[in-house]
Amino acid sequence: MSKTLRPRTRDAILQALSAGVVPRSGIEHIQVGRLREIQEMLRDISRIADGGAGIRFIIGEYGSGKTFFLNLVREMALSSKLVTMHADLSAERRLYSTRGQARALYSELVRSMSTRSRPEGGAFPSVVERFVSKSLAQAKSEDCSPSEVIMSRIECLTDMVGGFDFAAVIGAYWEAYDSSDSQRKQNAIRWLRGEFSTKTEARQCLGVRTIVTDSTFYDHLKLLALFCQLAEYDGLLVCLDELVSIYMLQNVQARRGNYEELLRIVNDSIQGSTTGLGFLLAGTPEFLQDHRRGINSHEALSSRLEGNAFAVDGLVDFSGPVIRLQNLTQEDLYVLLGKVRDVFYNGETESAPLPDKAIESFMQHCLNRIGEAYFRTPRTTIRKFVQLLAVLDQNPAATWETLVHHAEVEIDTPLAHAEIVDEEENGGSENGELATFKL
Repeated sequence: MSKTLRPRTRDAILQALSAGVVPRSGIEHIQVGRLREIQEMLRDISRIADGGAGIRFIIGEYGSGKTFFLNLVREMALSSKLVTMHADLSAERRLYSTRGQARALYSELVRSMSTRSRPEGGAFPSVVERFVSKSLAQAKSEDCSPSEVIMSRIECLTDMVGGFDFAAVIGAYWEAYDSSDSQRKQNAIRWLRGEFSTKTEARQCLGVRTIVTDSTFYDHLKLLALFCQLAEYDGLLVCLDELVSIYMLQNVQARRGNYEELLRIVNDSIQGSTTGLGFLLAGTPEFLQDHRRGINSHEALSSRLEGNAFAVDGLVDFSGPVIRLQNLTQEDLYVLLGKVRDVFYNGETESAPLPDKAIESFMQHCLNRIGEAYFRTPRTTIRKFVQLLAVLDQNPAATWETLVHHAEVEIDTPLAHAEIVDEEENGGSENGELATFKL
């Protein structure tokens, strides 16, 4: 390690790894491999910051590092002055629904909004404040009314679907800011977060006639992307994990509705219909390839994501919308464990009781116990390694030679995904669209 980590960052990394989850911050300190993929994502970030659009599907087996890769790209985007949002799809949060799940996904995304100064999330109010402060500075430099500047800047929002009321709420926020009306400011933030459930409440509180709904989920993401640019950020990157939740939907119509919404996003992204907006979506090979329930069951979407026919026999093409993550190699894992050790001892590895030889011995023990799975799906391996470091640190009399071979390492098997039963449509189950028909 080239520099000492802050205790907060170090502890966050180690606590996450010991629990078997991906750290939210400091992830660059334990990154290994993926050089070509990272270079391609840097190009995407640059294109988004230049006013373009982009979409990538990160496909990999369980344990191949999809969530890790998403978090790494998110940190890269924050460093490049982009705003990021992230969420996991689930039964309660979807791209398409008629019972509030899409609006719930939108609200979760906005709550997770992060900037370089607020990487932990909850940055949306500060983005709105930044827009207002930049407008005030412009008004002062041009010697004109702040209201005129704000209304002029948000006028471009009114040309988009749902943009008129979006702009009206931004205007209401400024009026509340100018009059120190904290309740009205909070109502404006609630509307922008998609937290109003009825149009009546929105009309009473803000004087607007629409709210964020399931059907306007994507339209409001495009509005947010443009608003972030008005606040003088370079763009917006939306990260969505666990797309396998769409694959697990039992209802055919609900599943197809999600794929149709996904197709709309893909079309806008690859045709350049959006500005300053990028999507990073993570899923398993089954989600992509299954001809009965996966993306390949939707002909139009499948054709958009079709791979390069010439990328065979070890040849790769990272320019398409799908990036397939390969599992780590033994060499990658060796470097990774060395970086974890560096983080644990904060760079002072010369006096560490775990030399390079111990890492090799630990890897050999894992290989003997579970075979190649120890480096292909290394979650359990890394977790046990962090535990070994903790015991050696807290018990100076202990030696790694006696502890390494006591590690109980098991194959990290994926959790079984239960099928998501959807009752928002009648029929449409896997047994046929008329399975519930009765005479």
